[in-house]
Amino acid sequence: MKSVSTVNVNGIRAAAKKGFLEWIDDTKSEVVCLQEVRAEADQFGDILARLDGWHAVWAPAAAKGRAGVAVLSRQQPDAVRIGFGSAEFDTSGRYAELDLPGLTVASLYLPSGEVGTERQDEKERFMAEFLVHLGALRERAAADGREVLVCGDWNIAHREADLRNWKANQKKAGFLPEERAWLTRVLDDHGYVDALRAKHPAQEGPYSWWSYRGRAFDNDAGWRIDYLMASQKLAATCAEAYVERAASHAERWSDHAPVTAVFDFGQLR
Repeated sequence: MKSVSTVNVNGIRAAAKKGFLEWIDDTKSEVVCLQEVRAEADQFGDILARLDGWHAVWAPAAAKGRAGVAVLSRQQPDAVRIGFGSAEFDTSGRYAELDLPGLTVASLYLPSGEVGTERQDEKERFMAEFLVHLGALRERAAADGREVLVCGDWNIAHREADLRNWKANQKKAGFLPEERAWLTRVLDDHGYVDALRAKHPAQEGPYSWWSYRGRAFDNDAGWRIDYLMASQKLAATCAEAYVERAASHAERWSDHAPVTAVFDFGQLR
């Protein structure tokens, strides 16, 4: 059994000062996907220099201080790819993937959007292109006898159970009907499985993001927007999946919590 984790670090330099380095030193995961790294090459290099035994694939954003994703793996990858063939988004620091034996793992930071603004238009353009990529990725992997795991901050709460205050957010980005329908297509049309929801089908949450405003964390008024989307054969090997929620507000090192799933990679061979 081996585990994979994903977490939006909300700025890796700030997270490193608050507990990220201690968390990654303690994690048993073989792969860790990071989003919203928000660092320049030298800054990210400084963080990597403090991580022992990890190989890193990093996709920075062309816009300084924005986005950025990475995939850390204990095993040296067979191949790496930045972006998904998009003229608009491949330099935006929102997607990177690597190949391990029998498995492709990707880190995704889908745009957050804001209703009635260009940010929402950008999100919708990204979603349209990325859905095509997800389908093609699954097809290529299947042809090569590989499984797929796309991890990250998808910035969409899929079901009412994925958002504490869902009634008040039905017209807000992240819980719009068309966004939720798009995520249903990821699952139903392209054969991905939400690894955590598959293990906890009836549970409210567990949430992975809480606003820093008010007492959202203390009241567990959160959103579940961080997913590990697995191809079906890989998902069938998932033994457990969980959110690594901090014990207290003061112990948080990001507004997101790591989400971890444990798979039996041996069954893929």
